[in-house]
Amino acid sequence: MLRRVLARRIERRCRSRDEDASAHAGLIEETVARAQKAGLVDDARFAAARLRGLRRRGTSTRQAQARLAAKGIDRETIAATLAEEDETAETQEGEADTEERAALAYARRRRLGPYRRPETREANRERDLAAMARAGFSYALAKAVLAGEAQEHENADETSVDQE
Repeated sequence: MLRRVLARRIERRCRSRDEDASAHAGLIEETVARAQKAGLVDDARFAAARLRGLRRRGTSTRQAQARLAAKGIDRETIAATLAEEDETAETQEGEADTEERAALAYARRRRLGPYRRPETREANRERDLAAMARAGFSYALAKAVLAGEAQEHENADETSVDQE
């Protein structure tokens, strides 16, 4: 991502000065290497932080992989980050699966299934399933989340607020 930003800035500057942007390609690589060596650019840390944010918003594993890849993270780093996330989730006993938590967050954010008004819930069931599928969640998980009750999840949030 740093390479792309630097390349865009150099290209814009060279256009305004009628210069050749390819003459500065070495500077981009040198700057990126120096930033990596100094620890300013770390794809693994970036991917882990970005994945946490995506999960809080309710992003599925498939969509998270695509978004991280779009940011220029290589497949090996993405796979390692997802494996680390799974290990972390396994060590936290009693916690729901990360994919399930993401699906619940997505449903809550989009007001799908149990988060709809009760009178419109059944009429919009197919639409909600389609939205969950487009978001990258499996049919079985989407069906389970949409069939659940919102009060269970909201009460858990309210309990944690009361304890603070």
